[in-house]
Parts: sequence; C-alpha cells; structure tokens
Amino acid sequence: MRILVSNDDGYNAPGLEALVKALDGLGDVTVVAPETNCSGSSNSLTLNRPLSVRQASNGYYFVNGTPSDCVHIALTGLLDFRPDLVVSGINNGANMGEDTLYSGTVAAATEGYLFGIPAIAFSLVRKGWDNLDAATRIARQVVEQQTRSPLAGQILLNVNIPAVAYEAIQEIRVTRLGKRHPSEPVVKSSTPYGEPVYWIGPVGRVSDSAADTDFGAIAQNAVSITPLRFDLTHYTQLEQVRAWAGPLCVNP
Repeated sequence: MRILVSNDDGYNAPGLEALVKALDGLGDVTVVAPETNCSGSSNSLTLNRPLSVRQASNGYYFVNGTPSDCVHIALTGLLDFRPDLVVSGINNGANMGEDTLYSGTVAAATEGYLFGIPAIAFSLVRKGWDNLDAATRIARQVVEQQTRSPLAGQILLNVNIPAVAYEAIQEIRVTRLGKRHPSEPVVKSSTPYGEPVYWIGPVGRVSDSAADTDFGAIAQNAVSITPLRFDLTHYTQLEQVRAWAGPLCVNP
C-alpha cells in the first residue's frame, strides 16, 4: 500500500504529524503538503506563478501552493509511482455541511479522487488539537478498513471526529451532509491609513442537524463518515431549464 498524505494546515501542523504516525505500518507513506496554512482554499490551483517543492529534514515534501497544488504536483510529476490511497488531515477544525466546499483538507483528498484514487479527509471538529490522540486512533481504524476491504468505485470519504476522549466516542456513523444558514456579515475595519478592510465573518448557524447528518452525529459524540461526489448537475431541473431555454436562439 502506497499512501500519499497531505493537508491544508501546512507541513508543520500537529495534525499532519499525528496522522503520519497513525499510518505507520499500513504502507509506504509520502507526505506532500503546503508550506503554510491554506485553510479555506477549496480546490484552487495556482496558475499565475511557478511552484517550488522542497523537502524538510523529516522527509516531508512541502509546496508553496494550495492543498490541491500539492496533490496535483505529486500525481502528475513529483512521484514516480501512483498512490493506492490519498489521505488528508488531520484538520484543525470541522469540515461539515457546506463547509466542505471551502475546505482545503477536503480539496486535497478531492484532487486524488478526481485522478481516480480512493481518498479520505479527516477533521478534528474543535480547533486547538484537543484529543488529537483519539482522532489518530479513528483515522488508523478507517484506513485499516479501507486496506482490508477496499470500497468499490470512485471513493471520497469526509470523516469528522468529535474532540473527545476515545472512550467517549459513541459510534462511527455514515451520514449525509447537514446544512447551515448563510454566513454572518463581514467584519469591517480599517488600516492605519484609514482604508477600509474586511474580515470574512463567522460561519452561519446550523439549520439541518438531523440524526443522519454529520452535524447530528458529532452532536452525539459519534464519528461522521460522509461519502462525497462532485457531479454538480441539478438533474431535477434539467427539464425545467430545457423548457426555459427553448425560446432562445443563437441566430434570431
């Protein structure tokens, strides 16, 4: 088993180091991670400048780009092999509901998924690394299960782990994504020169935390595993939009 590991908190993040240790003995692990924190970078690729890849003293490769850059470079030029699994995390904070669209942690795993490689993203739901040891035990169990009994087809799993002691985790639950209300307003400030600047505001309140959602599982101290896909087609609206577009004509 050849495992490619990345994250969005940067190659020095405690969650990355803990994840690598958790995978010890499960296969050959290669780390390609961002040089700095890239939280919220989503699936962005850096196209306006060249990227550099360096290797730290611990063997980790780090890239002055996004999580997607890291996995993309690893799969298309840096590595001389194709990984069997891409693993991302352990993230410093949750990636649930619509947050998955913005997550650099999920994006790193998604890049592997888009190349047809099974991929898993791990997140510890409370910032600060409390109970990281419990999260690493869960991560190892999930990866072990994938090595023992690989899921069929294109696989992208989003795993959120409650920030509690391992003994307090109630179960591992397969969930759907929950939902939030829209984000809170931006926070307006100014520079010392009086120029206006804006900070992105806090995330919105949870609006769907049913028991079968990721929010619902975490609220009950259960691990949430959500299978994701990236076909964004709104199939139920196809006929409606066909009818709406019917009168349109390229050459009236």
